[in-house]
Amino acid sequence: MKITIKSKKFALRPFMNGDEKSLQKNINDELIYRYTMRIPYPYTIRDAREWIKKCAKMKKKKIKKSLIYAIDVDSEVVGAVGIENIQQHNAEIGYWLARKLWNKGIATEAIRIVTRIGFSNLKLKRIYAYVIPQNKASCRVLEKNHYKLEWHLRKDCIKDGRYFDTHVYAKVK
Repeated sequence: MKITIKSKKFALRPFMNGDEKSLQKNINDELIYRYTMRIPYPYTIRDAREWIKKCAKMKKKKIKKSLIYAIDVDSEVVGAVGIENIQQHNAEIGYWLARKLWNKGIATEAIRIVTRIGFSNLKLKRIYAYVIPQNKASCRVLEKNHYKLEWHLRKDCIKDGRYFDTHVYAKVK
């Protein structure tokens, strides 16, 4: 499996020491926070350091439960995409992208690449994503990659003391 994957618009690569500033700058956005379940806001340099350490530890493990890539444009971390909770034949895909790069096809292409890796290299048969239904752009990115809406889960998650519904999208091989 390649460490860095290059496309015309970006590169997918592991998170590295030195990524803290660009990670913190690009993820620390209230609109990104609004539609993600695991990203804190405000997102601090300390959060960035902890995330990069966590990614380094995951990379060293013999049995992989996650495969996480930084989305790099001009040597700057502008997003992330990854497969997590790998269990036998299925896993969850997640992603975020800096607002300045929305509507440029980057998230769609990054998900296409990582989905392909999940099916071919990891031998997965099902990849799924949880999306807050109000996040229409994220739903559309998944649909462009032929993920199908499987479930609407009512009051599935809690964020800031409020309950949110989630959609479960999946793609099977």
